[in-house]
This record gives sequence, C-alpha cells and structure tokens, in this order.
Amino acid sequence: MRFMIHFGPELYQFVLICAIYAVSVLDKKSNQWIAWAALAGVGVAALSLANNGLFLYDAYKIDALSQFFKLVIAVGFFIVALNGKVLSTVDADKRVDYFLLLAISAWGLMLLCSAVEMMTMVVCLEISSYSLYALVPIRAGSREAAEAGIKYILFGAAASAFALMGYSFVLASAHTSYLSLLGPALSVANPMGMFGITLFLSSFFYKLALFPFHFWCPDVYTGTGNETAAFIATIPKVGAMAALIRLIHVASPNMALTDTLAILAAVSITFGNIAALVQTDVKRLLGYSSIAHAGYIMIGLIAGTAAGIAASTFYTMAYMMMNLTCFWVVCRMAPNGGNVSLDDLSGLHQRAPMLAFVLAVGAFALVGLPPTVGFTGKLFLLSSAWGRGYDWLIIVAAINTAFSIFYYLNLVRYAYTAETIQTKAIDLSRSAGAVAMILAGLVLLLGCLPAFVYDMAFVAGKQILP
Repeated sequence: MRFMIHFGPELYQFVLICAIYAVSVLDKKSNQWIAWAALAGVGVAALSLANNGLFLYDAYKIDALSQFFKLVIAVGFFIVALNGKVLSTVDADKRVDYFLLLAISAWGLMLLCSAVEMMTMVVCLEISSYSLYALVPIRAGSREAAEAGIKYILFGAAASAFALMGYSFVLASAHTSYLSLLGPALSVANPMGMFGITLFLSSFFYKLALFPFHFWCPDVYTGTGNETAAFIATIPKVGAMAALIRLIHVASPNMALTDTLAILAAVSITFGNIAALVQTDVKRLLGYSSIAHAGYIMIGLIAGTAAGIAASTFYTMAYMMMNLTCFWVVCRMAPNGGNVSLDDLSGLHQRAPMLAFVLAVGAFALVGLPPTVGFTGKLFLLSSAWGRGYDWLIIVAAINTAFSIFYYLNLVRYAYTAETIQTKAIDLSRSAGAVAMILAGLVLLLGCLPAFVYDMAFVAGKQILP
C-alpha cells in the first residue's frame, strides 16, 4: 500500500498505458475515453503532492519537485489528449496506437522527474523519446512529416550519445553516478568530471531546444501533425526541466559552467526572437519562440537560489499552459490537419470570435504582458536573478522581450485587423469552445493569482536548495 501511495502518478499512467494497449488490440477506433482517463490521472497526481522518500536503491526520489512536475505533466497530457480527439491527419485504425505512444512518452517523463541517478535518467529519457520518434512522422500523406521524423531521430540519437559519453566521463572521474554524491567530485580540480556533466546536460538541452541544440525544433514543429507538435512543444520540456534542476544544482558551485549557461541562455533568447520575426507559418513561429523561452527558463537556474529554482519551475508550468492555449487554436483552425499561416488568421475575429480572443490571450501571455501568467512568470525569473552577478543577462532578456512583441502581437493583428476574403465561419463545437475559454481563463487567473502555484514551486526549490 505504501508503494502504491508514493508511486501513484506513475502507476496510474502505467495502468492507463496497459488499458490503451488492450483497446488497441480489441477495438482500434475507440479513443474518446482516453482524455477522461487522463483527467483522473490529474487527480491522482494532485493527491500525491505531499509524498516524499527515496526508493529503488536511492536512485528514485519522490519529493516536492518531482510531484509538482508530475502534476504538470498529467495536466498537459490531459489537455493534449482532449486536443487529439479528432486527429484528422492520423488514420482511424492508428489513433488508439497514437495515444498509446503519447501515454508512454508522458510516463517516461514522469519517471524522469524522480530519477536521481544518471543511468536511471538516461533510461527514463529514452522511454519518453522512443515513442516520439514513432509519433513525429505520423501524418497521413505528408513528406514533410517524414523529414521531420528523420531529423528528430537523428538529433535525438546524437543527444543520447552525448548523454552516454558524459555518463562514462563522470563515472570514470567521480566513481559514482548518484547525484547526491557527485557534488564534491565536480570541481575545477576535476576537469574530466565537469566535461562529463556538461555533455550529460546537453541531452536535456536538446529536449528543451536550448541553443545550440535547437536545430530540430522549427522543422519538427512544422512537419509533424498539429496535435503532435502541441505535445512536443510542451510536455517533454517539463520533464527535461525537472532533470536540469537536479543536475545544475549538483554542478552549480562551478562558476565556469554557470557562466557558460548564462551565455547559452542569452544567445538562445536572442536567436529565437530574431528568427521568429520573419516567420509566416504559425507553428514555425512558435518553434523559434520555444528556443527563446528555453533561454528565459534557464535564468532562474543560473541565479542559483531557491527563489530562482521556484521561478524556473513556475515558468515551465506557465510556458506549457501558454503554448497549449495557442496550439489549441491552431488545431481548431485546421481541422484537416494543415499548417496555419499568418494569412489564415486574417479576419479570425469575424469567423470565430472565441478563437480570436483565446489566441490573443495566448499571444499576450507569451510576450509577457499583464495580467497574464507570462508576465508573472517573467517577473519572477528576472527578479530572482537580478543582483546575482548576471544583471547583463536580465537586460538582454528584457530587450528581447521588447523584440518579441512584434511577432506575437502580429498574430493578434492578423486575427483582428487584417482583411480577408474568407467568409466561412469556423465550425467550433461547444465543448472545444469551452475548453478554449478554460485555457484562456487559466492563463489569466494564474497571472492574477499566482501565489498558490508559486508557493508549491518555492517549496520544491527549498528542498533542492535550502
């Protein structure tokens, strides 16, 4: 019983995977129940927030950080499952298999949140990644999806190779792979260990799409299906962030590594925002946007304080909600599964006023305008790092936020002011409209009343870095 209580989110997700597998064998077209089963998983994750302990020979740690991120993953999986109830780009007899792969990936990410031993982290990362390798090319009749799948697999294989090579260097120099024992072994006096942990970190930078491990991101977002892009753009970043918090905390006394992370964050923010300025495909724009946001998320970790970890944790959740809100609109606008361009947004306020409003909320949040969760999250991030020796990074981030106003608000400009020859209203069901408004409402509510979620993130940060 104690085992089941502590491992509630993981066990429930595994049972859900088994149920989906059974349905895929018996009835390949029955998938409407999966979203509601995922909602029950959110409840299980919420009930497990207070759990803590070390398990599996101290390789698996359940604490406030892991449970918070598991709850975020459960919420994200539920929204993605709701978003994929139609799946026009996936053949009807493959849709249950599609959800099976999504569920396996989310399960691997939940396991990753609690992994505190390097090989365990690699195994969890591969569990979450292998199913996505199969998902990315699934887009009926699309050559771009096949290209995106090849790129994602190749870059993913390279990231895995970096992780294993880094693991070997750390094990050779520190003679342990447990994060709790690595701190004293990772110092300037141990260049092999520092080189190894840097290589190991790069595999998670790939998931986060942090420069220079970002090359796959815009092409994969553009080539894969809209629902798959919504998953890849959000939930894997949550699991990667949980792992990065633990790893960077172990290596944080080394200023050379922290300086390197600050430079990568600044370049990622700048490159992502500048590249997004000229994009006309909405998913590609969001791809470059995610590169910039990867840099923003790193600011809290660079601060090296409990408040910084809390800010990065909170912003990771905020980024998932903002992005899923925008992708919900993209998926509703393209029921045939095609990519949405800026021109397609023209006159959206006339054809679907509710979608235009939700898109505006998502875009304002990604910019960081009040009263959205994006504003509150960026405020937490920039405040946590100010006065910690990286004020120049805060200035770079603030300037780039001003740059990002152009392309984010360009979405709103097209939706509300651009003329269009399309007069046909977008067919939006009541349930899809209700979910869209709930997502927009959460983005606004968490911006106005962030204390409850931020307090949970701060407790997690205090446990990692008192």
